[in-house]
Amino acid sequence: MTAMPRAKSAALAARLFLVVACGASAADAPSVPDPEITRLVREISPARLESTVRMLVSFGTRNSLSSPDDPKLERCAAEPGARLKVELDTFTQTPTPRVPKPTTMTNVVATLEGVDSQSKSRTIVVSGHYDSMCGNVMNAECDAPGANDDASGTAAAIELACTFAKSRFPATLVFMAVAGEEQGLLGSAHWAKAARSRDLNVEAMITNDIIGNSHDENGVRDPHTVRLFAEGVPATKEVTEVWQRRLETSGENDSPARELARTIRDAAARYVPDMKLKVVYRRDRYLRGGDQIPFLNEGYTAVRFVDAHEDFRHQHQDVRTVDGVPFGDLPQFVDFDYLAQVTRVNAAALASLASAPSAPESVRIETLKLENQSTLTWRANPEANIAGYEIVWRDTTQPFWEGVQFVGNVTRATVPISKDDSILSVRAVDTAGHRSLAGYPLPLRSPLR
Repeated sequence: MTAMPRAKSAALAARLFLVVACGASAADAPSVPDPEITRLVREISPARLESTVRMLVSFGTRNSLSSPDDPKLERCAAEPGARLKVELDTFTQTPTPRVPKPTTMTNVVATLEGVDSQSKSRTIVVSGHYDSMCGNVMNAECDAPGANDDASGTAAAIELACTFAKSRFPATLVFMAVAGEEQGLLGSAHWAKAARSRDLNVEAMITNDIIGNSHDENGVRDPHTVRLFAEGVPATKEVTEVWQRRLETSGENDSPARELARTIRDAAARYVPDMKLKVVYRRDRYLRGGDQIPFLNEGYTAVRFVDAHEDFRHQHQDVRTVDGVPFGDLPQFVDFDYLAQVTRVNAAALASLASAPSAPESVRIETLKLENQSTLTWRANPEANIAGYEIVWRDTTQPFWEGVQFVGNVTRATVPISKDDSILSVRAVDTAGHRSLAGYPLPLRSPLR
C-alpha cells in the first residue's frame, strides 16, 4: 500500500521545528543548589508557555488524521550560541484500528548533545504530544483545541528546549514533540523502537501529558501539587532473571522508574520547593496510558507527569455548552502559572540528571555471613570527577530514602544497617555534589539463607 499524502501532523511538525530551533530567551552537597540549575529553573516563562499553547490551539484540530491546510505556527526567533540539533523524525504509520489508511506522521526531536566524553552517550528524554482529539478519535474534522491534552506538555518540551539551548551538560538531552499519541502512542513507539535498535542508552524518559490544570471538578484550586506516575514490576509476560532477583529481595518498589521518581522528587524539593510531587505507584492512571509506555516496553526507564486534579469536562470532549456548563479542552481552562511550575520541576529534574554521574553498576549486597550490618560492593564509575559514593537506606514500608552515609571513593563499604529490615542502594557523587540515580543491589550469594 502506498502512503497517503502527508497528514497535518507533518505540517504542524515542520512548524514546531521552527519553534524548537529557537535559542534560549534571556531571561555537600544535598543542601547546596547548583547555581546553573537554579538559573535555568528561574528562566521558565509562563507567558511563553501560554503563547505556545495558544499557537497550537489556533490549528483548530491537531488530529493525526486531519488535512494539512490549517494556519501555520509562527517562527521562533533563533539566538546565537544555541547548541540544539533539531530533526524531523518522519515515518509512515501502517493502518491500525485508529489509523484507517497509511499516514505520514512526524516527531520533532531537538538534541542537546552532552559535552563529556564519558557521559554524552547517556540520554535523557522529555516529551509532550502535539496531536489532539475531540470526543471521537476518528473524527479528523472536529474542533479539537487540545489546550491541556496536550498542548501543555508540548509547550513544556519546547520551553525547556529553548531555555536549555545554550547549556552544556555532561549527558545528552533530547526534547520531543511526538505525533499520534491519541491514535495509540504511535510517535513515541516509533522513536523508542528506533532508539532500542540503535542500542541508544536512554537513561531516563519523562513525558508531560495534561499538566496545565490546577482546578478540581468543583473549582477548588491546588497550584502546588502534580502527580508523577512510576511503574513497579514491568507488565511483561515473562519475568527476567534480574527481576526474579529483585522480587526475592523485596525490590518491587525499587524499579528503575520508581528510583527515577525519587530522584525527580529530590530535584523538585531542592529547586522548586513550593511544588509537591505526588508519586503514584502505577505506570499511569488506572488502565490508561501515555508516551512513557512505549519506552517502558523497550526496557527503558520512564515516568509521566499529570495534573493532580483532572477535570474530564475538558478532556476528549467536543467543544460545546450543556445547561450552561462549558465542555472542551480550551485555553481558558489552563492555569499557565501552574503549567510554568510543572515545567520548572521538569527543568530541575532534567538538569540534575544531565549533570549527575551515571548510576553505579554491578551493585551487590554481601550475604557471606549472618550479621546485623550490611556490606555493599559496586563497580567504579567511569567519570573522571567522581568524589565518592553514598549508601542510602529506608525502612521497607517507606517510599523515600531516610538515611544516607558518604563512604568515600571506594567500591566496597559497610554500614550499620540491617539488610533484613531496610532497603539499601548506592549512588555516585561528583565533585560538584551532583548525585546519580541509585543502583539497587542484587544479592552476592553464599550457602547461608
